[in-house]
Amino acid sequence: MPPSNLSSLTPDTFILTGIPGMEQLHVWISIPFCSMYVAALLGNGVLLLTIWRERGLHQPMYLFLAMLAVADLTLSTTAVPKMLALFWFRAREISFSACLTQMFFLHFTTMAESKILLAMAFDRFVAICFPLRYGAALTLSAVAKTGLAALLRSSCVIFPCVFPLRRLPFCGHTVIAHTYCEHMGVARLACADIANVWYGLAVPFSVGLLDLALIAVSYGFILLALSRLPSRPARRKALHTCGSHLCVLLLFHAPAVSSALTQRFGRSIPPELHILLANLYVLLPPLLNPVVYGVRTRQIRDRVLKVFVRPRSRLPRR
Repeated sequence: MPPSNLSSLTPDTFILTGIPGMEQLHVWISIPFCSMYVAALLGNGVLLLTIWRERGLHQPMYLFLAMLAVADLTLSTTAVPKMLALFWFRAREISFSACLTQMFFLHFTTMAESKILLAMAFDRFVAICFPLRYGAALTLSAVAKTGLAALLRSSCVIFPCVFPLRRLPFCGHTVIAHTYCEHMGVARLACADIANVWYGLAVPFSVGLLDLALIAVSYGFILLALSRLPSRPARRKALHTCGSHLCVLLLFHAPAVSSALTQRFGRSIPPELHILLANLYVLLPPLLNPVVYGVRTRQIRDRVLKVFVRPRSRLPRR
């Protein structure tokens, strides 16, 4: 087909349906979703402000945590405001360019967050297995380069996945059965070049599996090092420092893998269940990650109290 005919089959807008079969419940569903989004904004905002204001937290572990908070805010803010507009005002239309932009930032942030979690695992590996080399290996420059590498790798993986969709014909198929634009939902509407769909499955999934494998290797060495510690309290303390990261790993990968597998292979799973899982994926990790680190990490908990509670207690009483 000539390029001019292909471009004529590219829609100006897509239609987001929300959650099929549950349209009458959209307003009620929006209440917990909005509450979770606001709580995620507040939690990650407090975490970022605390790390920024407290020089004692300008260490690799907490700087990686700040990167994770920025990624969480980007992930939820990319999807949730449009989702709430759809639920509240029935704003179902989204332009083709806006759809691709939303899709890019969703998958880009997911890839970046996976890299940050890998960097956090490496941080724990060096801290426990090579504590005397920690300061030399994880300098502020190394942390900055790791953040830059996460951005570059995510761009290299997601650009070839998302932007070729601009050249695909859609043959009048413009209805996306979802609350936001994601790659598989849009690519399946195209009436040509199914290879783009498989690229969207194979490459990001392979990169995520590679990160998980490297994290597993890091924790294998960590457990080996802990088994050699003679003191049980020392082993318990070292495991406690890894507990928060393991909880965040579970919160990030479990919904992501469940959502990806149900959409690609779960033909018998009701579509509304898949969409609810996909919505929770952009809400639960940003909501719970600050809580996990705030509750389990004493340094963060104490600094949050110092920044937000103790200044008020010093105010003179009238």
